[in-house]
Amino acid sequence: MTTVPDHVFEAADELLTAIERGHDVSIALAAARGSHAWGAASPESDYDVGFVFVPDDLRRYAHLEEPPATIHETADGDEIELQGWDVRTFARLLADSNDGAIDLLRSPIHYRTAYDPTDLAEYIERTYNPIALYHAWRGIATGNYRKYISHHLVRTDDETFPILEMLEDAYVVETDDGTATIPADDERFAETQTKPTVKRNLTICRAAMSARYLKATGERGTHELPALEFERFLSEQAPAVFEPDRIELARDMLERKRRDEGATTIGDAVGREFARPPADIDPEVHAGDGPETERLDTFVDELIAAVR
Repeated sequence: MTTVPDHVFEAADELLTAIERGHDVSIALAAARGSHAWGAASPESDYDVGFVFVPDDLRRYAHLEEPPATIHETADGDEIELQGWDVRTFARLLADSNDGAIDLLRSPIHYRTAYDPTDLAEYIERTYNPIALYHAWRGIATGNYRKYISHHLVRTDDETFPILEMLEDAYVVETDDGTATIPADDERFAETQTKPTVKRNLTICRAAMSARYLKATGERGTHELPALEFERFLSEQAPAVFEPDRIELARDMLERKRRDEGATTIGDAVGREFARPPADIDPEVHAGDGPETERLDTFVDELIAAVR
């Protein structure tokens, strides 16, 4: 697991204090997000900080001009990026089994803990809706594959179309509602390469593996949440679902990312088929009720009490 230097903790704390003063809020919880949270950071990686805040005056929720639902700031030459949710937005995201909100609770690196997230994290891990998480991870995998890995045609309006097949005088491309054939001499389109780097392939691989793992374990009887730390997932959980070659590919990209080779171009390492988990899965098997509203409201009360 990547550690965070003391000077980053100190700088993040100062930035969080400035946010509190500038927005009239109190921060109940702040933790690492991104590569530092799941163990893929290199010495050159930026620091992503997620946090949950509470307005100092709760009457603002009843005012016509409500408090901000989110706060987003960068500092120290963009080395530190902070993204915060107000307590009500955070609770709604948890109710929807949002992957980012859940990962914030599971993060092993804390910058602020006025509120101890242990009980809430354990509750969410027991009650999340598997099908919602599946589609979140599937969306990350397919969206990143389309944007960063697929070979594209770019139209004059900057709309991009992944190339599925190159014919002698035409391209077969992916569209939002299927496929289309574009003549090679259509001057509205230009062929372009994307940036299939180690970092992008690793992001796609991790999301696709998480979605496929959740689906597979659910079909075996009990949905199992993939570990946030990717190395632990690959060592302890992935062997039950994936072939050794797939695991070794993921581990190799993880190690290269840690060695600061994230920007190295490696082509399509993940593969189109693997990067696109099935769009339709059985809701009878994978859908759950999700966290109870009344129970989440109790946790909201605890978050508020932690900073008042």
